[in-house]
Amino acid sequence: MNKLTNFVTIALTGFIITSCENNDLKGDTSPPGKLLIESVVSTSGGGVIFYNLPSDADVLFVRADYKNAQNDEVYRVSSKDNDSIEISGLIDTTPVNINLSVFDTSQNQSESVTVELTPLRSFIFDVLESVVITPDLGGVRVNWINNEEKTVFIYVTIVNSDGEEEVRILSSNNKNGARFVRGLPAEEQNFSIKVEDFDGNSTPDTDYGSYTPLFEEKIDKSSWRLVGNLSVNGDAWEGQTINFWDDIVDTVSTNSDNSYFIIYRSLNGGVLRWPLDIVIDLNKTVKINRFKIWQRAFWYNGPANTAYYYQAENLRSFDVYVSNDKIEWQLLGNFDIGDPTDAEGNIPDDKIEEASQGHDFSLLEVSPEFRYFKFSITSNYGSDTYVHGSEISLFGVDNL
Repeated sequence: MNKLTNFVTIALTGFIITSCENNDLKGDTSPPGKLLIESVVSTSGGGVIFYNLPSDADVLFVRADYKNAQNDEVYRVSSKDNDSIEISGLIDTTPVNINLSVFDTSQNQSESVTVELTPLRSFIFDVLESVVITPDLGGVRVNWINNEEKTVFIYVTIVNSDGEEEVRILSSNNKNGARFVRGLPAEEQNFSIKVEDFDGNSTPDTDYGSYTPLFEEKIDKSSWRLVGNLSVNGDAWEGQTINFWDDIVDTVSTNSDNSYFIIYRSLNGGVLRWPLDIVIDLNKTVKINRFKIWQRAFWYNGPANTAYYYQAENLRSFDVYVSNDKIEWQLLGNFDIGDPTDAEGNIPDDKIEEASQGHDFSLLEVSPEFRYFKFSITSNYGSDTYVHGSEISLFGVDNL
């Protein structure tokens, strides 16, 4: 009996001690110690503050509160595993007060420490000063240098001879940015540029002068002929290789147009040997700067009004070559339509629309003058038996 009583007493005592410890943990109201600032390093549009954390065992993160260049109250946080915190969203060299606090696991906040940060001029001004505009077929090419490799938005304002204004927005976080502005007439237009960062800071709108886009046209396909001895057989079943340039885009609603090619392994040695080349003699010389590709849309026994885009047998990636003698080929680029299918097998509506309108691809620069065009398919969406494609159109300067 005494043993049982002693056991109960010990158990209750342990419970009381444990409960008190839990209550103490939940009821922690002691703020952590202050940060000890080590150094402040100015950077483009911000800075980095280095510090030592207090010795408290329950430190969770450091928070920095300040006003950004738009006078909005903002904050940044850095975990207990770091010894610094990055400040961003500033634009010029005006000093800014940064208030730093330590938070613990009970959300207690330490006494704040204030440091003054004088940022360097924002990198967006460097991006603006690096912009180069070059006339291109059907528009202009805009190049810039972004050494910070942070996301920037390039606002291109275009004013035509009638004073009508249009704004195009380009975006990239690449060090060497390059984008095309397409769909412009071959007449003189004025261009101005504004650069904005992810925080909404922007440079003034800066006049970059007048440029005249080069004349661009769709390359006429009536003279195109298949170079059969250099091409795969794409004539399986109802398909024909020459349908690839018949100016008929396959649609999901009907198969009556037969407007696609079908490459079948049994007609090509029993296996799909990548790359699969389709070589076209244009019977004239041209230059191109961009092209469009359409996938096959209709599928036998498929769901009604559901396009076959991005499915196993459709073409996916390809290389493009040009030549003037069918011997020496110049690579213009490697291209990939991509796979927008999510984990559940769904395809976003905008990607279905993109496929129906044709996938646009731009060259890094205008091609050399050429007569022969090689479309070299390097993958499909998974089939080892068939590859399909509907249409290709080239854009540039015809009949040189």
